[in-house]
Amino acid sequence: MDERYSRQILFPPIGKKGQEKLLQSSVAVIGLGALGTVSSGSLARAGVGRLKLVDRDYVEISNLQRQVLFDEEDSRKVLPKALAAAEKLKKINSTISYSALVEDVNHRNVEEIIQDVDLVVDATDNFETRFLINEACVKGGIPWIYGSCVASYGVTFTIIPGETACFFCYLGNLPEPGLAMTCDTAGIIGPAANIVASLQVTEALKLITGAKQELNRKILFFDLWLNDFTELELSRHNDCPVCGEKRFDWLAGKNQQRSTYLCGRNAVQVLPPTRQKLSLERLKESLTLLGEVFAGEYLLTFKTGPYELVIFTDGRALIKGTSDVKLARSLYARYVGT
Repeated sequence: MDERYSRQILFPPIGKKGQEKLLQSSVAVIGLGALGTVSSGSLARAGVGRLKLVDRDYVEISNLQRQVLFDEEDSRKVLPKALAAAEKLKKINSTISYSALVEDVNHRNVEEIIQDVDLVVDATDNFETRFLINEACVKGGIPWIYGSCVASYGVTFTIIPGETACFFCYLGNLPEPGLAMTCDTAGIIGPAANIVASLQVTEALKLITGAKQELNRKILFFDLWLNDFTELELSRHNDCPVCGEKRFDWLAGKNQQRSTYLCGRNAVQVLPPTRQKLSLERLKESLTLLGEVFAGEYLLTFKTGPYELVIFTDGRALIKGTSDVKLARSLYARYVGT
């Protein structure tokens, strides 16, 4: 067995058998921002055999304060986060397998994304995607580890379908707009993200190596700035529409939105009505006379007035410079199509 894991093998709860389980395991990390870069790096170093890296976004200079896998060169090249993360992780541990998906996780693809993994680590930045992950994991019987952070706050919760409460048991419906803090309103410090991700990875190691009796089955909240750590016990709800009644409304697309405001970005993501493959070169030709255009292998950027459209090959677009969903969709229709 690789000498690189020798110190981890010396830790009795893992040992040689646990390390073998890690090397045979497969984990999906959904979201490669502050949480996802820390957790995927730790999982790669720990020797998880296959990492599936999923993110819809690209690297920007403002990410570097807390998203530990990226550097200034990634930002200059406007690289998709999933691809940039995979390249960095290959330099950390080239003996394991990586698959990078530059995709928005939605009701059309979430089950396909997680169907071949043993565990899902949530590193997303919005409640809608977490409700989707929850339903897909409950339906597929796949454990997942919820994590969230903003300002100096953090929360983690390990969810095992059929054993623990699910995300819907915890949160119920979507929070009312304006009630939840966001990166826009409260900012974030890197250490809070590091702690959440480290707690998630520790729970992942327990699950993969079979140490289920050591799992934290409570929701853990903390405020790092005020040195406050709190746990909440949550029982599974038999009448929960998801884990109790097995109703999967998010997976059915009943709550899917085609436009989503992105936390901390002054940007709106707009989805195409159907899955498609977009020719960036052809789009570049049609936009060249209308504004400043750059087309790479994975995305195209187009600047017009105060707005910038970042368009991906799957037809998605990030409309930067506005938080107005109607305006974003109008710009999308005007320059990309309906």
